[in-house]
Amino acid sequence: MNETVSEQAKHLFEPTGDFQCLHEFVPAARSKLSDHIWGYLIGATETETTMRRNRLALDSLALRPRVCRDVSHIDLTTTLFHRRLRLPLMLAPVGSLESFHPGGAATAGRAASAFGVPIMVSSVTQPGLEEAAAAADGPKIFQLYVRGDDAWIDEVVRRAVGAGYDAFAITVDTAAYSRRERDIAGRFVKPWRAVATGQSYQASFNWDNVKHFKDTHSIPLILKGIATAEDAALACEHGVDGVYVSNHGGRQLDHGRGSMDVLPEVLAAVRGRARVIVDGGFCRGTDLVKAIALGADAVAIGRLYCYALAADAEAGVVKMLELLEHEMGVATALCGARSLGELNPSHLFRDAPQVGAPHVHSAFPLLFPTPESPR
Repeated sequence: MNETVSEQAKHLFEPTGDFQCLHEFVPAARSKLSDHIWGYLIGATETETTMRRNRLALDSLALRPRVCRDVSHIDLTTTLFHRRLRLPLMLAPVGSLESFHPGGAATAGRAASAFGVPIMVSSVTQPGLEEAAAAADGPKIFQLYVRGDDAWIDEVVRRAVGAGYDAFAITVDTAAYSRRERDIAGRFVKPWRAVATGQSYQASFNWDNVKHFKDTHSIPLILKGIATAEDAALACEHGVDGVYVSNHGGRQLDHGRGSMDVLPEVLAAVRGRARVIVDGGFCRGTDLVKAIALGADAVAIGRLYCYALAADAEAGVVKMLELLEHEMGVATALCGARSLGELNPSHLFRDAPQVGAPHVHSAFPLLFPTPESPR
């Protein structure tokens, strides 16, 4: 996209459609979801400290505006794994998307393709690998939870290549299942966990398996769940193409660091040898600007697009992406940058004072009362 900020904004302020602000998707989604599914969507592990630290890490960064620069045209496009993206953004892999809308990954994938960003399809969502790929004619990545040996992984990779995926991701931060107490207290077993088998293969997955993948397959490999410089460096030494900084939305290890606190050390360890993706609490256009300014190549969003999917299916996800694009365009222009390449750490101030307590919806202060807990 190469429009003026005012041109991008025109349709966003016309009194058409039900959603004009990002926070409006949240209560709309809540009204359509059961208590169990809502708790699954907004919850995290044990004390939910890691989830809150995701927002804390984002909110502790302030933007430094620059003025008197020609920002009449803003270009937010980028490339990732040889595909052109309208924004440096992807839809993160989310299990059981069909719980939020019957079309699941197919509906979300159509929205992502219509807008021009990738979807990363989870191996534990519906419809299956091939059906989800057929629905998304734009860029797409397949994400795998390991439930078999190298030969089993090889077969899944062959299917993904045959279905047209641009890259393949393996989640590496689920060697043990976490205790997500909102689900446990509600006596709710998520659909995919009820039938999950082969967890021992995920627990034993190691760098030898990564080496086998790189020796066997040419499709780009992303490791999702990197949270230290040490593991980022090992990933690069094994030829991994994408380092995905994530703490699973705070849903795995409790008392971990926020993703944006982790990102600088990962970038320093990667040293440009792999593309770096980050997720964890990203809800606003300013959040995206902060990640790109630090040096990330792309941001993945999870809960936010699930709200939009539950609220208004494909149209909701597209509208959510349009709003994010406008917010990011405004923030980029006010930072004095005309493209993603002009955003850099000089646009950030660290250790900014907090203005509110971090929680799953703290990016949306107009939610009163905050629809944080199940009815």
